Amino acid sequence: MTVQSPNRPHPHAAVIGRSIHELDTPALLLDLDACEHNLHHMADFFSDRKARLRPHFKNHKCAALARRQYEAGAIIGMTCAKVGEAEVLVAHGFDDILIANQVVGETKMQRLVQLAHQAKISIAVDDQSQVNAISTAAVTARVTIGLLVEVDIGMGRCGVAPGSAALELARRVVDAPGTEFRGIQAFEGHLIFINDTKKRTAGAKVAMAQAIETRQLLEQYGIAVDVISGGSTANYELMADLEQVEEVQAGTYATMDWRYHEVRPEFQIALTVLATVISKRPGEAVLDIGAKGAGAEFGLPKIIGAPDVDIPHFLAEEHCLVRNAPNWRVGDTVQLLSSHACTTCNLHRQFFVHQDGKVIDVWPIEASGLLS
Repeated sequence: MTVQSPNRPHPHAAVIGRSIHELDTPALLLDLDACEHNLHHMADFFSDRKARLRPHFKNHKCAALARRQYEAGAIIGMTCAKVGEAEVLVAHGFDDILIANQVVGETKMQRLVQLAHQAKISIAVDDQSQVNAISTAAVTARVTIGLLVEVDIGMGRCGVAPGSAALELARRVVDAPGTEFRGIQAFEGHLIFINDTKKRTAGAKVAMAQAIETRQLLEQYGIAVDVISGGSTANYELMADLEQVEEVQAGTYATMDWRYHEVRPEFQIALTVLATVISKRPGEAVLDIGAKGAGAEFGLPKIIGAPDVDIPHFLAEEHCLVRNAPNWRVGDTVQLLSSHACTTCNLHRQFFVHQDGKVIDVWPIEASGLLS
């Protein structure tokens, strides 16, 4: 972890101690008190359970925030989505990383084995060709790479079918030199935005039963399954209480957005984007932020302190039209709530961390924009 030299001025020294409303906009804000509440709430929940947290780095992509997740406790390692994110984590001293995704291509294989020289690396696989490529690269580089067979439990994205297909792929992994079979990955992502807790939990339990039954099948055939890794912030309580789930890949709890907050209100929304009113007419205003500044995949943005405003669309790259606007003036600043924290963080290069409306630090988002 890089430590700022005390003899070198902070690169953002000019904004430290100033009001967040004096920042140049758009600016990504992180409320430290809300974030710390979230980190400790989740860590405390897992502190006396068998299952451990493996937080998903893709939520915030920030090494300083990942370090705080570790310091809060109950962490077994980190999860990420891309090799580039894993490279950032390893560069900052993290030594147990799961890439919860398929890694394909010769260039990525070379990057992968370099990481495996420095840290414990595991990857999700769902095809024999992936196993073959990883095995060849690992043997050549004289490293061992852990593999988890991803089982599709209903999302319809990646993963082999539960049961015999997963068994067959696991057998291939066990036989592949340079690899180590470490278990099963399963993600109930198709269920996370069911607001009704009972319905969401019931659906997730049925979905995860497919992964658990697959584990039992593998073990019947003599294949040891160290872990089932998966889950989400939406279903962390269920995952922690399932006897055969060892790792929970919760991610969004660290920052939160308004859509996830509807599902899990016990976590506070720590992430906002500061924007400026750049144009106005009677009843309408335009903010200096658009699709390039805030993720809107799960709904249009909301504005703190202005519940009655109407944002008719959010398709412009750099503009957000607001109808029924309060009596804003050109130059006023507002805080916008995104519906998707993960893509919002990927669009920015730093968090302006604040307490009581004052900037107290600036954290780089080292993995923002890393798509490979």
